[in-house]
Amino acid sequence: MSPVLAGALQMLALVAALALAHRPLGDHMARVYSSTRHLRIEKWIYRAIGADPATEMRWPAYLRGVLAFSAVGVLFLYLLQRLQGSLPGSLGFASIDPDQAFNTAASFVANTNWQSYYGEQAMGHVVQTGGLAVQNFVSAAVGMAVAVALVRGFARSRTGELGNFWSDLVRGTVRVLLPISVVGALVLVATGVIQNFSGIHEVGQFGGGTQQWNGGAVASQEAVKVLGTNGGGYFNANSAHPFENPDGLSNLFEVFLILLIPSAMTRTFGRMVGSLKQGYAILATMATIWLGFTALMMWTEFSHHGPAFDLAGGATEGKETRFGIAGSSIFAVATTLTSTGAVNSFHSSYTGLGGGITLLGMQLGEIAPGGVGSGLYGMLIMAVVAVFLAGLMVGRTPEYLGKKIGTREIKLAACYILITPALVLGFTAAAMALPTPGDSMTNTGAHGFSEILYAYTSGANNNGSAFAGLNADTQWFNTTLGIVMLLGRFLPMVFVLALAGSLARQSPVPATAGTLGTQKPLFSGLLLATVMIVTGLTYFPALALGPLAEGLAS
Repeated sequence: MSPVLAGALQMLALVAALALAHRPLGDHMARVYSSTRHLRIEKWIYRAIGADPATEMRWPAYLRGVLAFSAVGVLFLYLLQRLQGSLPGSLGFASIDPDQAFNTAASFVANTNWQSYYGEQAMGHVVQTGGLAVQNFVSAAVGMAVAVALVRGFARSRTGELGNFWSDLVRGTVRVLLPISVVGALVLVATGVIQNFSGIHEVGQFGGGTQQWNGGAVASQEAVKVLGTNGGGYFNANSAHPFENPDGLSNLFEVFLILLIPSAMTRTFGRMVGSLKQGYAILATMATIWLGFTALMMWTEFSHHGPAFDLAGGATEGKETRFGIAGSSIFAVATTLTSTGAVNSFHSSYTGLGGGITLLGMQLGEIAPGGVGSGLYGMLIMAVVAVFLAGLMVGRTPEYLGKKIGTREIKLAACYILITPALVLGFTAAAMALPTPGDSMTNTGAHGFSEILYAYTSGANNNGSAFAGLNADTQWFNTTLGIVMLLGRFLPMVFVLALAGSLARQSPVPATAGTLGTQKPLFSGLLLATVMIVTGLTYFPALALGPLAEGLAS
């Protein structure tokens, strides 16, 4: 079987599996976030944290809950790393340095999971399971809660109430993430992913000598790592490591978990606003981008010219032979079009245009289908902009889901769109202008610039993957990337929740003959054009200096 045909069959299997899971999971999440019933374990959690799940919150209170919970998470994870040397189960590893501890704490709480350390050589069992794995659950649940709050903003009227953050957080964790992760971990164990709490072992090498390997609760962390679009691997090689991703079957299953919740949340959105067609319109736009990017990635990696590429059958450098070009391309697009950041190949070794595809996927805002929660609210923000542009073209007040998009709403949407590029381009410019960050670059020219641009794009968009040709374990990168990750995660949430509160206060506007049908293919096309044009205008000059220049020169 040809590699191209094998890639096509993998895509068909993936689409079929996602289609089968779309309806039951989407409807389940709609019931979870709409129910007034609380499970017994949820009631215990509410008592423990002193929260009243029945209290409705306006957007400032909802935001305070998000920020307070996340701030406690950063502090707890920071202290856990700083005290690692004194904790049991540390495997003899020392405490983490302050700048790296801050970077890692900010990274995992922000659902970024950027890692400037070697997991198997730095983190013991307690930090891995009690710190990092816990944040994989709750940081994902925070994103889902904010997305649901925005959906309630569209669904409700004449009230500023968006639900209860603590209830949404607990339900998302207990009823959605936890049960799927348990099943996912069992499947991964069956494919060969390890799950234990063993210590460090001496392993013989084929060329002589030995190498040290430690075990760990890898399958349980791997499942929520990809399901919650987190991305932080137990080992430095991440999902390229055979202990995390043994073969082609586990690889395809991990991609399925990456895309599962973000794609199903479009049905949750349609169910909660009372129109499944609205959800399908959003899903169609996401699917078009994802399929297009995957096809482009396979084309550039299979068809790159040159003697070495011709002999190997494509650009095989940096890719595991057990996955091949197709499996690596599918994984790379999935992980950068969501906020996952897990990698099963070396993105820095992709062709110039291939690296540009991974960059652009993050720069779109990771909305196809995007991160858990963040993909949906990012696409809904773009939908607001799309109907505003349509309204300008026909000279009428824009409306979306029965809500007028006025001055306040479009300003909030514009702030959401602009904050991430400001962080990416501003910090990239500073890193290129200052001498110290430049010392971390292992490449010069267009590729070296792409390494820096990729790092801040990954951080600000809460992705976490890296070109990996950059030494990011320095005080400059640990500190600035930590700041960028926190600002890139929580500043957009401010604008999302403020927009949700503004929409929830409005009275519904009845549809007329002049109302744009946002459930139709025409709107999906308009939304797709808005996403590509806004992103292209924002990032094209930077992409022209990096991956485009490199790709055209090769």
